Amino acid sequence: MVAAPEPISPKSPRVSAARRLGRRNFRGKERLFLAEGPQAVREAAAHRPGGTATLVELFATVEAAERYADIVADAQDAGARVHLAAEDVIADISTTVTPQGLVGVCRFLDTPFEEILRARPKLVAVLAHVRDPGNAGTVLRCADAAGAEAVVLTDASVDLYNPKAVRASVGSLFHLPVAVGVPVERAVRGLKDAGVRILAADGAGEDDLDDELDKGTMGGPTAWVFGNEAWGLPEETRALTDAVVRVPIHGKAESLNLATAAAVCLYASARAQRGSGGCRSVTES
Repeated sequence: MVAAPEPISPKSPRVSAARRLGRRNFRGKERLFLAEGPQAVREAAAHRPGGTATLVELFATVEAAERYADIVADAQDAGARVHLAAEDVIADISTTVTPQGLVGVCRFLDTPFEEILRARPKLVAVLAHVRDPGNAGTVLRCADAAGAEAVVLTDASVDLYNPKAVRASVGSLFHLPVAVGVPVERAVRGLKDAGVRILAADGAGEDDLDDELDKGTMGGPTAWVFGNEAWGLPEETRALTDAVVRVPIHGKAESLNLATAAAVCLYASARAQRGSGGCRSVTES
């Protein structure tokens, strides 16, 4: 039987420490970040790589603790400290306009890039120069849904642990390895050396995604490189890749936003890899 959570004072140092995790410099110093809402906290409580729990602390309103009693129990089972907090305390810690009553404090969980390479991934999303945290989190969610084995955020991209990025990932942050702070040249060359074909997604690309699929060139291990939301990928980055591919626009839309284009590209690769002759087809030994 789990112990009842203890009420916490708004003036507690634990509350102050959690509030400061909204700032990047404090997150980096403590190597801790916030996971807000029931879905993220549930995933954090279940995430225990190497037997070490990712969730270390949970703040919950009385109402949320009752509604999500199973999540509170999972958090306690993971060894997290659980505190009952007033709604204004949760609002003070939270970075959302309408908090859902649960805020978790989690350990950083990024994976060394070399470890990703050793796993010989077949599908990878590389975020180069992606600055919007919502887009970064959504691409991570798309990569997870498409069955990618890893995501790489270059050193020119947004902080993985930005609260908006964590929320936009909707728990996918806890599902697959993510490397951070990798120079784009190192990311591309490392993946190439691991036998991965590098495709840049760019609206002005010379190659058409439909043509790539028709030619049967997308069944092998692939990494998609996605660029900045406003100006795409710089020429020096495109030059490092094996091909620059555009998503065809069949209607009258001017373009696709970053996350939508990423979903289309990642799912195209996932389909090709699982088809006949693909690197993850049913005929693979």
